[in-house]
Amino acid sequence: MWHDLMQRLEGRLVALEPIREEHREPLRAAGADPVIWAWMQIDGSEPEGFDRWFAHALREAAAEREAPFVTIRREGGPVLGSTRYMTLRPEHRGVEIGNTWLARSAWSSGANVEAKLLMLEHAFERAGVMRVEFKTDARNEESRGALEALPATFEGIFRKHMLIHAGIRDSAYYAITDDDWPAVKTNLERRLQGRR
Repeated sequence: MWHDLMQRLEGRLVALEPIREEHREPLRAAGADPVIWAWMQIDGSEPEGFDRWFAHALREAAAEREAPFVTIRREGGPVLGSTRYMTLRPEHRGVEIGNTWLARSAWSSGANVEAKLLMLEHAFERAGVMRVEFKTDARNEESRGALEALPATFEGIFRKHMLIHAGIRDSAYYAITDDDWPAVKTNLERRLQGRR
């Protein structure tokens, strides 16, 4: 893993903190709504599902295979959700940003936009990444719309890509390259203007 991927990232609205054991119960509370997990591999709104999800995050971080974060409001505010760098390919300078979820109270608040800005800026400008990938359930119109609004480039559908708790998932793939990054950064900064 790039050792510098796993560090606190701080914006005006949110901060992304490397996940730790003390985040377990605040994250469980933030993820209690089953709607959050509709398109995910695990239903983290259920106690057993959440514990599996959380244990996986800690295990992958310890093994340096992923860099999971907790999304919090700045200034010691509440835990809002989680996101991570995953599918790390340092030999090809590529990562995926995924396993992202937010409490419904944080939807449309700018938290996801700023979290993406922080992660993309860190990847492209400090870690030397040249490609950031995203994937989502092909049926998840909200997520696909959010990715297109970055804008990330749609690269196709991987049919029968994975099994999730709700069945078989076709995955829609998107990406941003270092060539795209200046325009994406300008767009994200514009979208965050006036947010508090």
